[in-house]
Amino acid sequence: MSDTIVLQYVGFETRGAVREYTFTRRESGGEISEYFVTIANAAFVAHRVRYQDAPDICSLRLRREFATGGDHLPSARFSITDAELADYMEAHTPKQKPNVSLDRKDKES
Repeated sequence: MSDTIVLQYVGFETRGAVREYTFTRRESGGEISEYFVTIANAAFVAHRVRYQDAPDICSLRLRREFATGGDHLPSARFSITDAELADYMEAHTPKQKPNVSLDRKDKES
């Protein structure tokens, strides 16, 4: 497998209960392969994923598949799990800092 994976996000379509995200991968010989990753619509409605994050989540999943499966994946279709959504949100949610103004009031009293 080459070190650089060139994935291009093509777009999405709503297909029943899922949103299907389409990506293309350009092979070293110029050959293009298509891959499809779905996320359940219910995940968006329940705020487990933001619409603007979905292409990144799908891209990360495909990159993991290529990292573990090599150049030729056994399937061109993948589904994002609730666990993957939770991991993404955990990794991309800013951590709250302690409230500095409360600490100052306590010291002034």
